[in-house]
Amino acid sequence: MSIRVVAAYVMVIGLSIHAWKDWFKSLCGLIVLMAVLEHPDMPRSLLGIPGMNLWNLLFGVIILAWAASRRREGLIWDTPRHVTILLWLYIAVIVVGVARAALDLGHYTHYPLSSLIMEELITTLKWILPALLLFDGCRNRRQVIMALLCLLAMYLLVALQIYRHIPLASALGDGGDAIHAKRLKIGKEIGYHTTNLSVMLAGAFWGMVAALPLLEKKAEKVLLLAGAGIVVFGMALTGGRGGYVAWGFVGLTLCLIKWRRYLLLAPFVVMLLPIALPGATARMLEGFGQTDAAGQATIDEEAATSGRTLIWPYVIEKIGESPWIGHGRLAMKRTGLYDRIETEFPGTGAPHPHNMYLETLFDNGLVGSLLIICFWVVAVAHSAKLFRSKNRLYAAVGGLTLAGSLASLSAGISGQHFYPKEQTMTLWATVFLSLRVYVEEKRLQAAGAGASAIEDDSLSWREDKAFL
Repeated sequence: MSIRVVAAYVMVIGLSIHAWKDWFKSLCGLIVLMAVLEHPDMPRSLLGIPGMNLWNLLFGVIILAWAASRRREGLIWDTPRHVTILLWLYIAVIVVGVARAALDLGHYTHYPLSSLIMEELITTLKWILPALLLFDGCRNRRQVIMALLCLLAMYLLVALQIYRHIPLASALGDGGDAIHAKRLKIGKEIGYHTTNLSVMLAGAFWGMVAALPLLEKKAEKVLLLAGAGIVVFGMALTGGRGGYVAWGFVGLTLCLIKWRRYLLLAPFVVMLLPIALPGATARMLEGFGQTDAAGQATIDEEAATSGRTLIWPYVIEKIGESPWIGHGRLAMKRTGLYDRIETEFPGTGAPHPHNMYLETLFDNGLVGSLLIICFWVVAVAHSAKLFRSKNRLYAAVGGLTLAGSLASLSAGISGQHFYPKEQTMTLWATVFLSLRVYVEEKRLQAAGAGASAIEDDSLSWREDKAFL
């Protein structure tokens, strides 16, 4: 047993014991633990029980401690009515999609029904629960800041692991086939695929920048900027072009919403990136500037999109067969489209459409997809409002949520999923953390305390002054 595994056991045991004293702090520790959840050294089962790993064990203890504490404290569930309705509709779309798949597995008959229910329903919905607990547990300013810092720490720990497995030449020089092979293997080394890592870190970088105003001391700001630098360079190392595009899109959007004066720096950033990160730039422009037999410049669409343009026409054709209600969960495999594409283009490897919008249309049709997208539109709207606030805590939480949401939604053109996954658990957590801030802001406004909220914000961010 390695030292890392022993440390993980000690951490889980300690947090499990502490949960009965303060379950919220243990929940924050659970969030940080997401950085190593999928690491190959982490035990996949305990006592021979399938699915019972260290993370699930700690999460189960936290749920029990939360239930006991909530009853004692007499807390009420106070999510806004419209968010509650949208969340239930979101869950209903997932449940209906899985039910349709269970009733008709089609070409995916070798997938056991028990595995379908466990993986596509129970495990999928599980990733929302920590976010709901985070919302319920944040009842003062100190807890919000603790959750915010733990989320940023999780992203930083993920970025640091990338440095161990991908050479710096991936971003600073010629990547080459050897480095490309290392990128493909990183999923086994860290547990998250490079495309997901790139998107996660793209949003995390801007979230760290948005949190800078919370810090008063220059040394603290320097440390946070250093962490942001580690995160963004880690993103560059992944070679995930979806993350690269998301990073630029999120930065531009945040500038348009609040940091307009920094738009003047955008042209200089565009000019400096190829000089500072030639390897990442070459990866981003892969497939562009090719020369055909006639000596003319052309674009290799297959290389530029990593073969996605081969897949999408087939997916769109299938969506047209049932545009309103879709085909149910795992439609790519159940309809036989995966097998067809593999036959015509061997080695393509397309278990899903590699486009979150096409995936939800394929599975859930226009009806289900609109319900899902409405939830994210509301989440983006709330976080954008908080980001524009003069309150530093509002702006920090809103900025992190807005950056993560926009990164996922923009990168969704080439990948990602609307279904909750382990790589998006922290995104869901930021959404409900910002929702808690939104609820408290509305409560203060209703009580006529809007002015005091801004006054309290002039105090040190370390002080626990009610909520604001």
